[in-house]
Amino acid sequence: MALSRTTADPRVLFEAFLLLSRTATAAELRPLVQDMELMRWSAPAPETDFLFHVLAGVVGARARDPASFARLETALVLFDEHGLAGDPLFLECALLATLTLIRPHETRARFAAHVDRLDLDPGRRARLVAMIGLGDAWAGNLVRGQAEMLEARDLAARAGRLEIQAEVTSWLIKCEALRGDLAASAAHLAEARELAGRTGSAWVAGHIIEGSAALQFALGDTEAWVGLLELMVGAEQGVDSGLLFEYRWELATHHALRGESGTAAALLDGVPEAPVGLPGGPAMAAWRDWISAPDDAGLIAAFEGALKDLVRPDERLPRARMCWLLGVAHGRAGRRAPAVRLLEAACSGYATIGAAGMLALAAADLRAVTGSPPKDPWPLTGAEVRVAVAVADGLSNKEAAERLFVSVKTVEFHLGNIFRKLDVRNRTELARRRDRLG
Repeated sequence: MALSRTTADPRVLFEAFLLLSRTATAAELRPLVQDMELMRWSAPAPETDFLFHVLAGVVGARARDPASFARLETALVLFDEHGLAGDPLFLECALLATLTLIRPHETRARFAAHVDRLDLDPGRRARLVAMIGLGDAWAGNLVRGQAEMLEARDLAARAGRLEIQAEVTSWLIKCEALRGDLAASAAHLAEARELAGRTGSAWVAGHIIEGSAALQFALGDTEAWVGLLELMVGAEQGVDSGLLFEYRWELATHHALRGESGTAAALLDGVPEAPVGLPGGPAMAAWRDWISAPDDAGLIAAFEGALKDLVRPDERLPRARMCWLLGVAHGRAGRRAPAVRLLEAACSGYATIGAAGMLALAAADLRAVTGSPPKDPWPLTGAEVRVAVAVADGLSNKEAAERLFVSVKTVEFHLGNIFRKLDVRNRTELARRRDRLG
């Protein structure tokens, strides 16, 4: 930090920010904003003005300064007005501003062609490809986003840029959990933790927690998922991704559906309404009302009615999740027609964005309502199949838990369901059906 503050070159200062932004807090980055502002006034130039607005906007957004978004908007106007797309540094700045504004669907359309035209070193290309991949995944194209983030991770590793490798690997954890690539997600979770420890990055550590929560959910470990939700809500995780409110609403929903209305109410008490501009924002108020009385038919109808306003590409994932929650609520109340309609909508939504992991879980809830088996008659959920395979392979409960990155209690819970569903009495009988487990 001290070295970066001795320069009079705004480009050098911003490069220092890009390096430090993956490890430093907003408070630690603020002196760079002050230095850039001095440069802006001492040697006025459109390029310096652009860099200042990006730097001040990104640091301000991390510090939850409402004025930060106006600065980022100004930066993007300057980027277009002065034709800055041919410069790799300015291109990265514009991508960073766009993602900080939570407009992931714009990253590919506005910037991908410029990235393709530039002759870039592996480290710079890794950063740009990673951001476009994140934008694609965030905007609902998980397949392409995953491929691009994997490319960026490999580029960063070849360039020896551990801080970039750590960041993009932390993003992959969640993407692969949603995709259903659970082994890859677990491997990248371990890798991201090791890299974050080597680079000392609180920024990456936060993304690791979010990715780990998605992985535990996909694995069917509700207990672990709830624990991580509690951690994220307590730390107010998700500011940069716009998921701050969604995590709190999810945790409150979990408690409300378990009949723990007091705990659910306490989680929402005094919390402001979610901004409408966030992904899923137009339906967040109706979701919140429904949490207060999840069996109320009127509130269920109002929540479902709000889903029609979720039309942006980055709202496809939250829309599928909300359909899923409502479908389960109808199913619990015995209302099969709306349950099937909403659960099928959730499955369709997850299929559209390539979220195979979530699709498998939502499809299991759909089958529970319809009473019909999948085309290949098999009653186990994805999480149960993974446990059944591990146990049929001869692993103990502890060894199966270690293989699947879940607790022993979770293995025991799934194993009870497996024995009941398959009508087997012990591990030996389960092993005889190994060939059907895949």
